[in-house]
Amino acid sequence: MSRESLLLWITVPMYLLFIVSEIYIGKKRQLKNYQWQDSLVSISLGIIGAAFDFGFKYLTLGVLDWCNAHAIFQSNLIQLYPVMAWVLLFIGQDFCFYWLHRAEHYNRTLWAVHSNHHSSEHYNFTVALRSSTLQPLYRYVFYIPVAFLGFDGMSIMFMYAVNQVYQFFLHTELIGKLPKWYEAIFVTPSHHRVHHASNVIYLDKNMGQVLIVWDKLFGTFQTETEAPLYGITSKIESYNPLTVMFYEWKKLLKDVFKSSSLLHAFKYLINPPGWSHDGSTKTSKALREELLNQKSTKEI
Repeated sequence: MSRESLLLWITVPMYLLFIVSEIYIGKKRQLKNYQWQDSLVSISLGIIGAAFDFGFKYLTLGVLDWCNAHAIFQSNLIQLYPVMAWVLLFIGQDFCFYWLHRAEHYNRTLWAVHSNHHSSEHYNFTVALRSSTLQPLYRYVFYIPVAFLGFDGMSIMFMYAVNQVYQFFLHTELIGKLPKWYEAIFVTPSHHRVHHASNVIYLDKNMGQVLIVWDKLFGTFQTETEAPLYGITSKIESYNPLTVMFYEWKKLLKDVFKSSSLLHAFKYLINPPGWSHDGSTKTSKALREELLNQKSTKEI
């Protein structure tokens, strides 16, 4: 059995066990963290995302393996130096994931893909399954630097899958803040609750997959200081998976086609979510500046 198949056989029943346990504990604590229709959307998008992953598997591996064949280090690092190589692969994959994730939050077209994952107004383990369904179209591009360092496509994507298992356990309200030393290095449920919140101070924060150090280094870190309000900034009000999947695409195309110039249309495609040529909508940065100005005015 391959390591990929083994990971699948382990994770599927484990996910099911933790989802059932979270539902049970949530009911005991009288929490409202589950809504069955919302969870069905998450599971449906997870299945669609898995299908896209499978469909683009050969493109992903083909591109990464070609880059690996022209790598800086022309040797099989994992076979020659297994422990060091896996540590380097973990760090490299996690670093590249940070920039993939950050790009999805700061580019309107990529946000249209990634917004699926943020669309739930609940926060639980099933939300972890709510896939950015079209991400396999471009995900591999961000891992090309790792392939050029000497790692093959299968190993890169296996590390991605392992780190995604870690991400699953971040999607819960049942775990509070963890010890300070752990929160200083690794992404925690508290950090990731911030990431999924639509509170202005939380928008586009905590992009890390396993390591939170990238957010601290590159200015996207935010601690959990107020109760998170989950979901995107506009309500979808639908439990149709396809409606959820294409919700932001519909809004993006509407803005593109109403543009009065090709330059504005292009900017809608590449600028951050919320950008508008007439200022009628605001980016997360502009919203934060507005909030800070309001607070300053009140203090005066």
